[in-house]
Amino acid sequence: MTDFAELLAAAGRLADAGPRQILGITGPPGAGKSTLAERLVAGLGPERAVLVGMDGFHLADAELRRTGRRSRKGAPDTFDRAGYAALLARLRREPGTVYAPAFDRSVEDSVTAAVPVPAGVPLVVTEGNYLLLWPEIRPLLDEVWYLDPPADARRAALVARHVAYGKAPDQAERWVAESDERNAELIAAGRQLADRVLGWPAG
Repeated sequence: MTDFAELLAAAGRLADAGPRQILGITGPPGAGKSTLAERLVAGLGPERAVLVGMDGFHLADAELRRTGRRSRKGAPDTFDRAGYAALLARLRREPGTVYAPAFDRSVEDSVTAAVPVPAGVPLVVTEGNYLLLWPEIRPLLDEVWYLDPPADARRAALVARHVAYGKAPDQAERWVAESDERNAELIAAGRQLADRVLGWPAG
């Protein structure tokens, strides 16, 4: 297990490397990506780092229902993949503040222009499932860390998360088995492309 202080120091070195660096954190559903990303950004402070999640690029539930994909929400084709790539490219080249969307789990939908990324912030931390699956994304990231938790602990965390956000326990277990685990298999194929492979939880 990697100590969190070591990871924070590594993220700090990226922030100091200049020009703006983008750190990707990926891994299967329930691996703790958002938790680690949030801790890193909080540890570095708002003047040095900002968090931009890939989940802000979920297609809206209305669109998923229209196209018959609501039951597979979280699968690769239920995201605005091109929009996410375009945002990462903008974060590299645009001189002013760039606004990113955020995902609100309480309503299971995205909120546009919710995250300001000021020009002077030297590190963007982005986290999401498919950073190493989509080939156009990897060149836009300076480093990628892959979280590789024990499968049983990860699945238990996922079930607990789904229950916390309103699913009945049997529905949560079925969603994990039929949706999240299929996505986890896809994500694992990119593990070897990561700069670091980390245990879970970190620190």
